[in-house]
Amino acid sequence: MTLIKSISGIRGTIGGTSDDALTPTNIVKFTAAYGTWVKQQSKSNKIIIGRDARLSGEMVSNLVAGTLTGLGLDVIDLGLSTTPTVEMAVTEEKAGGGIIITASHNPKQWNALKLLNAAGEFISGKDGEEVLAIAEKDAIKFAEVDKLGKITRDDSYIQKHIDKILAIDLVDVKAIKARKFKVLVDAVNSTGGIAVPQLLKALGVAEIIEYNCTPDGKFPHNPEPLPEHLTATSQEVKFQKADVGIVVDPDVDRLCFISEDGSFFGEEYTLVAVADYVLKHRKGNTVSNLSSTRALRDVTEKAGGEYHAAAVGEVNVVTKMKQVNAVIGGEGNGGVIFPELHYGRDALVGIALFLTHLAKEKKICSMLRENYPDYFIAKKKIELTPEVNMDELMKKMKDKYKKQPINIEDGVKIEFDKEWVHLRKSNTEPIIRIYSESTSEATATHLAEKIILDMKTIIKG
Repeated sequence: MTLIKSISGIRGTIGGTSDDALTPTNIVKFTAAYGTWVKQQSKSNKIIIGRDARLSGEMVSNLVAGTLTGLGLDVIDLGLSTTPTVEMAVTEEKAGGGIIITASHNPKQWNALKLLNAAGEFISGKDGEEVLAIAEKDAIKFAEVDKLGKITRDDSYIQKHIDKILAIDLVDVKAIKARKFKVLVDAVNSTGGIAVPQLLKALGVAEIIEYNCTPDGKFPHNPEPLPEHLTATSQEVKFQKADVGIVVDPDVDRLCFISEDGSFFGEEYTLVAVADYVLKHRKGNTVSNLSSTRALRDVTEKAGGEYHAAAVGEVNVVTKMKQVNAVIGGEGNGGVIFPELHYGRDALVGIALFLTHLAKEKKICSMLRENYPDYFIAKKKIELTPEVNMDELMKKMKDKYKKQPINIEDGVKIEFDKEWVHLRKSNTEPIIRIYSESTSEATATHLAEKIILDMKTIIKG
């Protein structure tokens, strides 16, 4: 059993004892701490909650709603919803915050409380530390009987979310209708099975094939949208002669595409393609995290913009986007952030912009992918003994490559012309993770292995 208390929320497995899992007692404890923090921060008495379709969702949601009303807060419950929909509802309702009940791409035994501030964005590191401190003090004051909050159910927000996407001038329903697209959707039997077909109908997609779209939480495959988990889906796209396959994770903030021939468009290239379209119409800057593909930088500079890298984590990407006034940003895991709509990863707006782009380019999906440079990312790690000083090791690696461009905002990222390697230490284990990118898979792997060898040499003295 596992319980992970982080600055952005509480994540864990269902079942087990109260100390080491996401049990009802822990759900109540951390919800109460968050609700107390909201009462300290905001004049609003409202909290938005929503959940994905995983098996434990209703149980967790009931505990969350009951705890918040016990604090005297009013709850607007969106029921089965998506992470970006809950984020947008927070600002629409002028709420003090929101809780999204989802473990994102984690398997079915996991669930989590993702915590939002009054801007509908994930709470900051500082705010997260305050919430955890309140939980540890265990001094929560609940409301008296006459001041308990109330629960209101609102099932309208997915449609409101879609309506706002349709109102974006870069979303061209007429162009999409004209292409008569046939689209297959794999929503891993979660809430994307509600939201994505609804969006596609509104966009004028001619034929929608719903594949794993029953929102019962029975994940038919590993819910992280990676090629190794989507073999059957890619075969189905080809068999159905679909123009494109769309795959989302359980809470619909990550997005990937499968081309008409069953080949993977590439999760890293979701943001690249959407940014390419946006930059054709909005001159400006872009942001992704330090471990995302260089292809976004290439596309941005070609369009006359400036690319910026942020530390890993959505909250860090959003902060950087605001600093540089980015017109588009996100993460290489298929997370698209379009600030004209809201500052959060949003697969729904990503789908609308991508289909518009595909329609206007008048190409099939695999040909659109050929527009972008090919880069390959290798992911490795080095496991160290506890006595190794990881900070000192990272410093020595920085010194070794001091003649190269280096970014130390999040670990150590070293650039070698159009190749790079990014070293990040684990906060929980004696492990350093190594991400490297090059124009060939073999070269990316070789670069990562070279860096591992360098570190081993330094450790040996």
